[in-house]
Amino acid sequence: MEIDFTTDEMMTIAAARALGNDDICFVGIGAPSAACNVARLTHAPDITLIYESGTIGTAPDILPLSIGDGELCDTAVTTVSVPEMFRYWLQGGRVTVGFLGAAQLDRFGNINTTVIGDYNAPSIRLPGGGGAPEIASSCGEIFITMKQTLRGMVEVVDFFTSFGHGSGGTDRADLGITTKGPTLLITDLAVWRPDPKTKEFIVRSLHPGVTRDHVQDTCGWPVKFADDLGVTDIPTELELTTLRDLKARTEAAHAVEVA
Repeated sequence: MEIDFTTDEMMTIAAARALGNDDICFVGIGAPSAACNVARLTHAPDITLIYESGTIGTAPDILPLSIGDGELCDTAVTTVSVPEMFRYWLQGGRVTVGFLGAAQLDRFGNINTTVIGDYNAPSIRLPGGGGAPEIASSCGEIFITMKQTLRGMVEVVDFFTSFGHGSGGTDRADLGITTKGPTLLITDLAVWRPDPKTKEFIVRSLHPGVTRDHVQDTCGWPVKFADDLGVTDIPTELELTTLRDLKARTEAAHAVEVA
């Protein structure tokens, strides 16, 4: 039986697969939250999800609108103060994966969520970093998920909100940052991982039906492809059903709130 799926669904499910049962994951709102909860509801039921508001062991039935969504606290094993969350859990090295989104991203995994354009006279002012800069520095490794666009995947980010690998190579270690930094980028077109030496993101697999030209046409730097370039496995029926049910519950719940 042929399974139909969207590029967004492929991105979310591919990202979910990267998480394991033993992970302690600091979750970003939006696509990262969807991916983390699909993982929890499928192959990684014992994963520990942490949100910036201080909720630990969260198991939401619907996707949160923000880190302050009551669904997170209601379903958490415990809720701690934000200072405890950052100082003890995050900066104490107790979080294995940080899952982030980006408004702008460069080839070395540096993230901008602050401004588009000049900082003092931006064309767009974004929500800002929140806890993302600390997450990027203190989690064991960072996964990033975003849709590919020329305005999003850029040669140089307009503002360094969350430090990835700097200019590549040993930049991260040279600054005394001991964590791995960005180790995975999942877009709606491909799976990327950094080169072990240069730290530049390299395309490791294309999602089904995607071409190299499509990836390059939606990326603002010259794309490098792995010699053993693969094709991402299509979503399973379980993965798709889980994601769609989660989104349907979320839409229904938010529609009731608005009404």
